[in-house]
Amino acid sequence: MNIIKDAKRIVVKIGSSTITHENFKINLRRIESIAKVLSELCNAGKEVVFVSSGAISAGIAKMGLDHRPNKIEEKQALAAVGQCDLMSIYEHFFSMFGHTVAQILVTRDIMENPIAKKNAENTFSTLIGMGCIPIVNENDSVSFEEIEFGDNDALSAYVSLICHADALIILSDIDGLYDSDPHKNQNAKLISTVEKVDEKILAYGGETGSNRGTGGLVTKLHAAEIVTRNGIPMFIINGERPEHLYDLIDGKHVGTIFLAERK
Repeated sequence: MNIIKDAKRIVVKIGSSTITHENFKINLRRIESIAKVLSELCNAGKEVVFVSSGAISAGIAKMGLDHRPNKIEEKQALAAVGQCDLMSIYEHFFSMFGHTVAQILVTRDIMENPIAKKNAENTFSTLIGMGCIPIVNENDSVSFEEIEFGDNDALSAYVSLICHADALIILSDIDGLYDSDPHKNQNAKLISTVEKVDEKILAYGGETGSNRGTGGLVTKLHAAEIVTRNGIPMFIINGERPEHLYDLIDGKHVGTIFLAERK
């Protein structure tokens, strides 16, 4: 597990269902915990880029709604409302632990535009060099791809490429990749190591995410495909206790590791 222990620059992604309650309100205790853990990793010399979903859920709570709307334009409007709240909360908790954060809103098509991609690379590099923790989200107010299909899983993979990260860690509401649904099969076995994301592995992904998120496991597996074929390992661990990151960084085997493909 020296792969992650020796990693200098790490992208950490957290999903909507992990940082919100069933009523869509922000889970402040969870966010305080993740801010503390990521701040400590920075204190220990790691460079951290944080990809966070949750803007739409925060907007739903802010506007007093009791359900996730179906219309794209409503989701985009709620993302605009919720992103303000979300960043304010993050700024509060990270500042408690002595760290400055910066908001970066991007869309996946940035990978298709060489100039935009280079500008993004420069921005990330400069912010990290200044000691800031970039907090990244999909620009949901003008884009709909992540709203419909990804819950930022694919975005975190692309951010990892742009940042030239050494590893991607996805904090999920599950312990890792299982050979069957652990909610339905008590004998489901955790797959601790994946050497290659092939059709057999993708078949374990299922289809849907939660009511508060849109990704599910299948989008995480596609994220693993993207980063591992570009030489970046990926981990899925349970985000309900962000302290698990300490164990992972210390070299303990936590969750599922997707090994980077060798060139």
